[in-house]
Amino acid sequence: MKNRIVRGIAGSFILISLLLAIYVDLNWLWFTAFVGANLLQSSLTKWCLMDDILTKIFKIKN
Repeated sequence: MKNRIVRGIAGSFILISLLLAIYVDLNWLWFTAFVGANLLQSSLTKWCLMDDILTKIFKIKN
Protein backbone atom coordinates (compact mmCIF):
# COMPACT_ATOMS: atom_id res chain seq x y z
CA MET A 1 0.00 0.00 0.00
CA LYS A 2 2.68 2.49 1.02
CA ASN A 3 4.80 1.73 -2.06
CA ARG A 4 1.85 2.52 -4.31
CA ILE A 5 1.30 5.85 -2.55
CA VAL A 6 5.00 6.77 -2.83
CA ARG A 7 5.03 5.90 -6.54
CA GLY A 8 1.83 7.89 -7.08
CA ILE A 9 3.26 10.94 -5.35
CA ALA A 10 6.54 10.70 -7.29
CA GLY A 11 4.71 10.33 -10.60
CA SER A 12 2.44 13.25 -9.79
CA PHE A 13 5.40 15.45 -8.85
CA ILE A 14 7.13 14.61 -12.12
CA LEU A 15 4.07 15.30 -14.27
CA ILE A 16 3.25 18.54 -12.42
CA SER A 17 6.83 19.81 -12.70
CA LEU A 18 6.88 18.98 -16.42
CA LEU A 19 3.67 20.96 -16.93
CA LEU A 20 5.13 23.85 -14.92
CA ALA A 21 8.29 23.72 -17.05
CA ILE A 22 6.22 23.92 -20.24
CA TYR A 23 3.81 26.65 -19.15
CA VAL A 24 5.70 28.66 -16.49
CA ASP A 25 9.49 28.37 -16.55
CA LEU A 26 12.05 25.79 -17.66
CA ASN A 27 13.74 25.94 -14.26
CA TRP A 28 10.99 23.62 -12.98
CA LEU A 29 12.92 20.83 -14.71
CA TRP A 30 15.34 20.99 -11.77
CA PHE A 31 12.51 19.73 -9.58
CA THR A 32 11.90 16.88 -12.04
CA ALA A 33 15.61 16.01 -11.85
CA PHE A 34 15.48 16.12 -8.05
CA VAL A 35 12.57 13.67 -7.94
CA GLY A 36 14.31 11.38 -10.44
CA ALA A 37 17.54 11.47 -8.44
CA ASN A 38 15.63 10.57 -5.28
CA LEU A 39 13.97 7.64 -7.06
CA LEU A 40 17.38 6.41 -8.23
CA GLN A 41 18.88 6.87 -4.76
CA SER A 42 16.03 4.96 -3.12
CA SER A 43 16.46 2.06 -5.55
CA LEU A 44 20.13 1.80 -4.64
CA THR A 45 19.94 2.33 -0.87
CA LYS A 46 16.42 0.96 -0.18
CA TRP A 47 15.68 4.15 1.81
CA CYS A 48 13.05 6.68 0.75
CA LEU A 49 12.37 9.98 2.50
CA MET A 50 8.73 10.04 1.33
CA ASP A 51 8.31 6.57 2.85
CA ASP A 52 9.49 7.90 6.22
CA ILE A 53 7.27 10.99 5.95
CA LEU A 54 4.17 8.90 5.21
CA THR A 55 4.98 6.57 8.10
CA LYS A 56 5.28 9.44 10.57
CA ILE A 57 2.28 11.43 9.35
CA PHE A 58 -0.25 8.67 8.75
CA LYS A 59 1.24 5.81 10.77
CA ILE A 60 1.11 3.66 7.61
CA LYS A 61 2.69 0.23 7.83
CA ASN A 62 3.96 -1.91 4.93
